[in-house]
Amino acid sequence: MNPLTRWRLDGQRALISGASTGIGAAIAEQLLELGAEVCLVARDEDALADFADELREAYPQGRVFELAADLANGEQRAEVFDWLNDLGGDLHLLINNVGGNTPMPALDIRPADWQTLFELNVFSALDLCRRAHPLLSQHPSSAIVNIGSVSGAIHVRTGVLYGMSKAAIHQMTRNLACEWADDGIRVNALLPWYIRTRRTSELLADPDYYEEVIGRTPLGRIGEPEEVASAAVFLCLPAASYISGQLLAVDGGFQSFGF
Repeated sequence: MNPLTRWRLDGQRALISGASTGIGAAIAEQLLELGAEVCLVARDEDALADFADELREAYPQGRVFELAADLANGEQRAEVFDWLNDLGGDLHLLINNVGGNTPMPALDIRPADWQTLFELNVFSALDLCRRAHPLLSQHPSSAIVNIGSVSGAIHVRTGVLYGMSKAAIHQMTRNLACEWADDGIRVNALLPWYIRTRRTSELLADPDYYEEVIGRTPLGRIGEPEEVASAAVFLCLPAASYISGQLLAVDGGFQSFGF
């Protein structure tokens, strides 16, 4: 075997959620660079169409498909897999990146708040994994990468609901890695710290807050979406074929910081 094939994804199809901006967009682009065809799903139809067109222009030999869908809605999650079936029903890689947060103190949380956040951050990911399983298991080596957070491992100022939801993603990752190993499906998760995205831009624009974040980050800077994407794509590669059930922090050393 050509050793370079361990570092390529030619002929593989990837489904990426939350794919129009930020980490999801960076993952889609890097998967495309390594030869995968990408199926992009995001809620904002215009932003998704614009990004898909950018990828087609930049990678004219690549294959890019897009579908606007709100993955907090179970019916629209089903529509994603109807769409995949229309594209030929093949799938090798699943990237669960979609998520959101509205930070609030624990005593202010209402039942509707936890139902909404868990539907988007946890149940959508589990549903996509379950629906993807019959397609992924058709291949001898397929992979799921879930985007968790350092918030699911230690306390940060994202609020209890977000931390709980990401901790659930981490445990889902471990369980599915064990349950589905015999089906040839590897399952791993990434735990990013502050990454420079649209969602974090307002917080990081506050100089005092920015300095606090940098002060807790040994590498002394904010991460970039491309740096999370590189870790995600590595976990998809044949080169990572013996890695499953792992939670990989992409955090500039944040979780290792002590006094």
